[in-house]
Amino acid sequence: MPAVTVTSPGRYPSPTSLKPARLRVSDLARLGGYGLRSRPLRAVLSALGIAIGIASMVAVVGISASSHADLDRQLRTLGTNLLTVKPGKTFGGKDAQLPAPSLAMIKQISPVLSATAIGVISDVHVYRNERIPSVETAGMSVSAARLDLLSTVSAELDRGTWLNAATERYPTVVLGARTAKQLGYPPTVYIGGRSWVVSGVLKKAPLAQELDLSALIGWPAATTYLGFDGHPTVVYTRAAESQVEAVQAVLAATANPEKPNEATVSRPSDLLTLQRAANKTFTALLVGLGAVALLVGGIGVANTMVISVLERRSEIGLRRSLGATKGQIRTQFVSEALLLSMLGGAVGSLLGYLVTGTYAMIQQWPAVVPWWALLGGVGATVGIGAIAGLYPAIRAARLAPTEALASS
Repeated sequence: MPAVTVTSPGRYPSPTSLKPARLRVSDLARLGGYGLRSRPLRAVLSALGIAIGIASMVAVVGISASSHADLDRQLRTLGTNLLTVKPGKTFGGKDAQLPAPSLAMIKQISPVLSATAIGVISDVHVYRNERIPSVETAGMSVSAARLDLLSTVSAELDRGTWLNAATERYPTVVLGARTAKQLGYPPTVYIGGRSWVVSGVLKKAPLAQELDLSALIGWPAATTYLGFDGHPTVVYTRAAESQVEAVQAVLAATANPEKPNEATVSRPSDLLTLQRAANKTFTALLVGLGAVALLVGGIGVANTMVISVLERRSEIGLRRSLGATKGQIRTQFVSEALLLSMLGGAVGSLLGYLVTGTYAMIQQWPAVVPWWALLGGVGATVGIGAIAGLYPAIRAARLAPTEALASS
């Protein structure tokens, strides 16, 4: 109802002195809420479209952020100062070989804190038992390992015990994580024509992924039982944090002084960083799909508001007849669209947060949802609501009172 201002006692106001009442925020909230409550099923379905879009965007960003947080935690735990030296190719394109003394020479570099090695034994594989055909290797290899391997590469045992000064000389083996899984965690395995006792199983080694598909035996046992020639296949080097680049520059020449071009030096933590960059690209794609879902939800809100205007023509006409202005009608329908969108946004943000937390818990990651994702979700719903409600609101405001009442 418009407010009536009396210019002086005992006189009726002139038409020019009539001023429309201002709708308070609480009035708009009640009006918008009434429009949603009168058609609850339609309102819920429209809000659901917004909620799905917001939930998908928040969940994708949250899961990606949680994955990155876990990667950063791994890097802090594992360290970024691990360098590896592997044989490259000869000038003729054949596989090169690191000299047998290369490990001892690398240990002479002053900033090197520790160094160890594994040596893959060619043409020797690990099998669950002697009845497995020799061609079914499943990509699993057998490698000679030094006793200090785990401490240098920051690998951990999942079960059992690691090699020691006694067991490294006898048919004892420690299986990598994937090797043990493929073989079914057997108590013994078959290597080089004899049974070997499985003393332990490793967890996955992020910085030395070649260990996951390996069966690791002691260096002396590899020489005694399998004819290992003593040439390392991978040399792992821990350098002082401040000297990593300097050590990396001289590793190839130190490992193979005669042919430094046949040695390849890498930094395993760089591979994890590249994986994170690839994950960012994939995350951007998923966020784009979430934005499409949000757009579809916005179209649903607009459709709901347009139908609402058509169904409520008599209400609009009655309000206009009682003095409601075009601006008040516009504001009413925009506020209704905003309430509908904000309801979907709130539900979507909560769902996205719960999905992120649940997935992070399953993966044993720290649950991280960036504040800007939640605020951005709310901001997106406000924008979607304003845009979706603008056209129906303008259309409702243009209805003449007589036309609206006549069509009811």
